[in-house]
Amino acid sequence: ELLPIREQLERIEKKLDGNFSNKFLSINQVSALVSLSPSTIRRAVAKGELKCSRRQGKMLFLESNVRRWIND
Repeated sequence: ELLPIREQLERIEKKLDGNFSNKFLSINQVSALVSLSPSTIRRAVAKGELKCSRRQGKMLFLESNVRRWIND
């Protein structure tokens, strides 16, 4: 029960400390980060395994989502 609250508090503390770096990455940056091809990343998005936002015709990925996906 308290674990989600604890995780939220840790994220808030990181933001307040300025240590929160959850930036958006392009598909090419994700590809370089995880050493997989852009087509593999697109397949993961299509399967619903990896979340992305689509802005101005581009796929943008939160770094935390990418790291969580690659560690699963």
